[in-house]
Amino acid sequence: MSMAFTKSRLSRVAKLSGPHELMQRLIPLILIVLSLNNGAAVAFQTAKSQTSPADDHVIVQRRRIVIVRTGKLAKEFPEKRRATVTYPVISGLSPAILRRVRSLLDFKNIFDYSLQEYREDTWLYEFTYKVNYNARHLFDITFTQDGSAAYPDTQDKHFLIDLRKGNVIKASDAFEASKLPELAAAVDRKLQDELKRIDKENADTNSEEPDERTMRREAYEALKFETQNLDEFSVGAKGVTFLYDAGFPHVIRALEPDGRYFFTYAELKPFIKPDGPLGQFVR
Repeated sequence: MSMAFTKSRLSRVAKLSGPHELMQRLIPLILIVLSLNNGAAVAFQTAKSQTSPADDHVIVQRRRIVIVRTGKLAKEFPEKRRATVTYPVISGLSPAILRRVRSLLDFKNIFDYSLQEYREDTWLYEFTYKVNYNARHLFDITFTQDGSAAYPDTQDKHFLIDLRKGNVIKASDAFEASKLPELAAAVDRKLQDELKRIDKENADTNSEEPDERTMRREAYEALKFETQNLDEFSVGAKGVTFLYDAGFPHVIRALEPDGRYFFTYAELKPFIKPDGPLGQFVR
């Protein structure tokens, strides 16, 4: 029923009827209009619920704090008077799941330091984060802190969270238990290939002293990606990146492998649990 038709009919009713008859004739028309409006509202809400599933992602707001050190610290280390902290404020989940996610990402849980402890120490320059993935009930985030003591240093802490349960996802949640050794071996092959490439590049440049070369090769021989390393992985729209920290000392940190080994979901299909958090990518 068009609005023009409704107005025209109401006008004719007003001319032909008294007040009592007018109201009797208006009531059916009003009910029809309200029914049409309610139907449109229901259709809109249904479409919205189908295109935006509840709790399939989080809302992230950035909060930035500038730490200003004073007193003895500021006097002895004037170049470290300030540090910046940027961290996420999470919302958009059901109350129970939101409490769990916020607890996981509590500031103290990230690098074992509170804001007050950062203020009382001069190590930190910058604390920040990067959201790697936030969809399909998966929230993947990496925190990074930069600072210095005897040497400059950068540290990362990664979280992959299941937004259905509010817990950190481990390898046993996502991959078939019986196939974890085979999966670890596949990741290790990529690690060993990277080590060979780095070794060859340094041999070609001939820039190392003999002691440095020996130290590097001994460090490489000790590196192996094993089953217990599988818990650290990051998800994306196209696949999974397994993360590996070699933990080299500062003196050979520049020769540390990148430690990021990507596999597409097609490659991982034989290993992924169909009913696990990654099963949705291989159905």
